[in-house]
Amino acid sequence: MKRAACGVFLVMCLIASAVQAAAPDVYIRAVKGDFDDIKERLIWALENRGLVINNTARIGAMLERTGRNLERSHPIYGKAEAIEFCSAQVSRDTMEADPHNIVFCPYVIAIYTLPKMPGQVYLSYRAPAASGTAQSVDALRKVHKLLADVVGDTTK
Repeated sequence: MKRAACGVFLVMCLIASAVQAAAPDVYIRAVKGDFDDIKERLIWALENRGLVINNTARIGAMLERTGRNLERSHPIYGKAEAIEFCSAQVSRDTMEADPHNIVFCPYVIAIYTLPKMPGQVYLSYRAPAASGTAQSVDALRKVHKLLADVVGDTTK
């Protein structure tokens, strides 16, 4: 009986860690923890792959600042940033497959908290639609795998 209870608990935890996405190509993972700690794990997951962060967009701070100007100051996020990065190999493969795939680079992983969910950090990304030639489809699937692997390493 204990095994059955542990199995049910494990399934419930797995379901709780996945969040319904706003669109079919958007992936969201939730993890318990502190924003700064999870962000550090995300940076480590990127740097461990030899990837360099191009930019950090401080979306939460921007929305807070502009919300005051619009007289809409209710908080949307506790903290919210988008980490932008690239992979020389994956990007090169993607654009060699189809130069129009430039639109998928750089890659972005958002990390954020919600005001009513303390201790819960979300990571999300958009996976490019795998389309075009067989070479393009393969390359775009590798982009998705890279994003999924980075988020997976971050939420371990």
